[in-house]
Amino acid sequence: MDAPVCLVAGVGPEMGTGAQIARRFANGGYRVAMIARDRDRLVDLEGKIEGSKAFPCDMADLDALVETVGAVGKDLGSPSVMVHNARRAVRGSLLELDPKDLEKNFRVNTTALLYLVRETLPAMLEAGKGSILVTGNTASTRGKTNMGFVASTKAAQRILAESMAREYGPKGIHVAYFIIDAAIDTPNTRPVAYPDKPDEFFMSPAAIAEEMYHVAHQDRSAWSFSVELRPFGEVW
Repeated sequence: MDAPVCLVAGVGPEMGTGAQIARRFANGGYRVAMIARDRDRLVDLEGKIEGSKAFPCDMADLDALVETVGAVGKDLGSPSVMVHNARRAVRGSLLELDPKDLEKNFRVNTTALLYLVRETLPAMLEAGKGSILVTGNTASTRGKTNMGFVASTKAAQRILAESMAREYGPKGIHVAYFIIDAAIDTPNTRPVAYPDKPDEFFMSPAAIAEEMYHVAHQDRSAWSFSVELRPFGEVW
C-alpha cells in the first residue's frame, strides 16, 4: 500500500491512449485505477496490466463518478496523479446537431474534469503535492467547420485546467494540459479514418503516455502547463 496511486479516467482499447497511460504509470510503480464505461474491456485490461484495477463508470453520470472515485480511494488510496483522458466529440453543422449534444460534450469534457478534481485535489493539497494531467487537442485552441460542439467544450476544458494551474500550482499541485495535434494511432483511427496513411502520419499512444509520465515527474523549478505534441511531419 506504499506505492503511489494514479487514476486514469477514460480508458479505451488496449492499444489506445488511456490504456497506454495506465500501462506506463503501472510500469513506473503506481497502482493504477482505470475508469471507463465498457466493463468487459476494462476488466480484460486489468488482467493484462499488472498493478491496475478496473472501476467501470459512465463519466457522464456525475453522481456515479463521485461514487467511483470514492471507491478508488477506499480500495487503492488517494491518487497522487489524476489523468482526465475521456472525450465526447459529437461533430456536425451547428444548425443540424441537437443542442443537447453540446451539453453532453461539455459534461464529459469539462464538467467531469471539475468533479474529478474536486474529489482528488483535497488529498493532494493535504500532501502538498500531486499532478493533474488533461489530454486535449488543437480543437481547444480554435473553432473549425463542423467542430463547434467539440471545440467549444475542449476550449472550456483548457481554460478550466489553466485556472486550476494558477490557483493550485503555488500550493504544490502540478496541472498540465496536453494539446495533441495529430491523428492518434489507435484501432479505431488508422483502419477506419486513415487506412492509406504512412506510419509517420500518426502519433503513438505509447509516446503520449511516456511524455505524460515525464511531465508528472518534472522538477518543481521547471513545470510545464501547455504541452503540445505532434508528429515530426505534421504541418502546423
